[in-house]
Amino acid sequence: MTIDLNGTPHEIAPGTTVGELIRAVTGANRGSAAVVAGEVVPRSEWDTTTITAGQDVEIVTAVQGG
Repeated sequence: MTIDLNGTPHEIAPGTTVGELIRAVTGANRGSAAVVAGEVVPRSEWDTTTITAGQDVEIVTAVQGG
């Protein structure tokens, strides 16, 4: 199914959770935030929040630098 991930169409499997998507995109479980359909998804709900076709998903990752 297709979602809009950070402004770009992206294919994911039906039933994909926010946590699965974040791990697939970032390779990590920490240092990221997720917004699905305009709502921030708390980390405690990542593995129980399923993404549906056509949803807008934004994943923001903290970057350290100087």
